[in-house]
Amino acid sequence: MKYSDIAKLKDVELKKKLGENQEKLRVFRFGNAMGKSKDVKEGMNTQREIARIRTEMNLRKREAEV
Repeated sequence: MKYSDIAKLKDVELKKKLGENQEKLRVFRFGNAMGKSKDVKEGMNTQREIARIRTEMNLRKREAEV
């Protein structure tokens, strides 16, 4: 998901998406430790998406404080 798509989401949707991605990353890490994962880039892409979501959430939080 691109940052422009993330910026269009509402706060509730961002929190939901963040939770989904964190769970996806957790499952990936356990699967990777057991040798079940075939696509190694999936974890890296999930981490990037989590970072994008958190960045947008922090920007909105700062704008609300001002």
